[in-house]
Order: sequence, then structure tokens, then C-alpha cells
Amino acid sequence: MQLKNPDADVYVPDESTVSEALAKTTHLAVGAHQDDIEFMAMHGVLECFRQADRWFSGVTVTDGAGSPRSGPYEKHSDDDIRKIRVAEQRKAALVGDYACQIQLGFPSAVVKDAAKDDVVVYLKAIFEGATPEVVYLHNPADKHDTHVACCLRSIAALRSLPADKRPEKVYGCEVWRGLDWLLESDKQILRLYDRANIAEALCGVFDSQISGGKRYDLAVHGRHLANATFYESHEVDKYERLSFGMDLTPLIKDLSINVADFTLGLLRNMKDDIIDRIVRMNRQG
Repeated sequence: MQLKNPDADVYVPDESTVSEALAKTTHLAVGAHQDDIEFMAMHGVLECFRQADRWFSGVTVTDGAGSPRSGPYEKHSDDDIRKIRVAEQRKAALVGDYACQIQLGFPSAVVKDAAKDDVVVYLKAIFEGATPEVVYLHNPADKHDTHVACCLRSIAALRSLPADKRPEKVYGCEVWRGLDWLLESDKQILRLYDRANIAEALCGVFDSQISGGKRYDLAVHGRHLANATFYESHEVDKYERLSFGMDLTPLIKDLSINVADFTLGLLRNMKDDIIDRIVRMNRQG
């Protein structure tokens, strides 16, 4: 794969060709920054870990140069951080037994510019090479501009594929907003099976962010534990760790659906549920 950005990087841990790695990919995640994949798509990583018939691949869209930093990384330049984050993402791919890790190296400004089609073109090519069964994206209700832009570019790329080449399932995942607010009927339950050691190792790889001032490793682990406990109020915990997803598959299957309308529909479902419960609990006699 020829990537025009000088900061782009392609890594295949088992040293097969990129085409071979993509061809066997069954689960694929597209994240905006280095570490987003591990925080939002752990379900896919663990589903595929050491499985002969299931393989996980990751795509990181931006170069990661603009991240906040302190402590041992405080005096590192954007270029220094960019190189470190690329190396950390490679380490995660090795630890997680990925089929392939592609880092496109786009500046965030390019990803957020809807008038530019570079990101969509590359993502389409990757989807065509992989034809994954399951795709993990940022969710459109995320509060990070680059995450939402990355989600929208990914949806555009998936919609541009022939209908028979689109994935069976597309999840919008948690990062800068949790998805516990979704109604149970709208919520996709992504159980994180066993291998907590692998999950913790993957989140801990990104030292430039963790020692640099953000304890993402603890926050992600805490979210998964909280999701499992607060998922059901009237039963004992069924699961140890859960990630929640938004089902974006309708947006890929039906091109007439507007992304904003779709997302607001989920919010209206929650609004109606809240109002209904207040009214019912406030009735007298």
C-alpha cells in the first residue's frame, strides 16, 4: 500500500504482505488517534486474539502530533511525539496479535475538513482489501471533533462500497463519551471475554499519554467495570467487564438515512424514556 503522507506507517507483525494481512481480517477498527483503537475496540481485539479463523486489524487516521503532554514528555516537540506514538501503536499491534496496523498520518485538520476526500479514498481502499465482517468506529455522539469527523469519513467510505462488500455489523464505540445513556433496546453489549491481562497490557503501552498526564489506562478499565455493574439494576452482575456500542449498521445498509437524524433519534428515545418514567412515578393514586 502506497501512502503519500511521510508520517504514514504500515506494520504487519507476522511479516506477511499487507494484502495477505488485510485479506484475512475479519474485525477492523478505525480510530482517530494512536490508542483510540485499544480503548474503544477491545471487544474486537479479544474476539480475535489467538484465533485461527478470526483476525483483527487497526487503522489509525491521524498523526497524533497535537496531544497534550507533561512530565517526562513535556519538552518533546510535536515531531518527537508523533514518532513516539507511531512506535507505541506498533507495540500494541504486536501485543494484541493484530493482522495489520495501518497509520495514515493525516493531520487532524485534514480529517476534519469535509471538503477533502483523501481520508475517504484511503479508507475505502482498506475496506476493499479487508472486507471485514465487523467494523468498529467512533460513535457520532462523541464530543471530540476529530473522532466525529473520523466516524463520518469512515461511514462515507463504507457507503461507497458495493452493497455486497459492506460489513455485516458496524459499531460506534465509546471514547470521549460513554454510551450507557442508550436505551437497552438501542445498546449493543460488547462483552470483554477473559484475558484482562491482554486488555491491560494494550492500554498500558501508550506511555506518552499515560506518563504524559492522562491516566487513560485506569479510566478505560474503570469504564468497563462500571458498565458491567450498572448494566442491570435488579440482578447480580452477569459480566465482569463490558463495553457498549451504538449500532451503526443501518447507516451502511440504507444510504438514505441521515447520520444526524439517526443519532438524534437515539437521543429522543432516551428523552421519551426519562419523561415516561417521571410521569409514571409522579402519579397520585
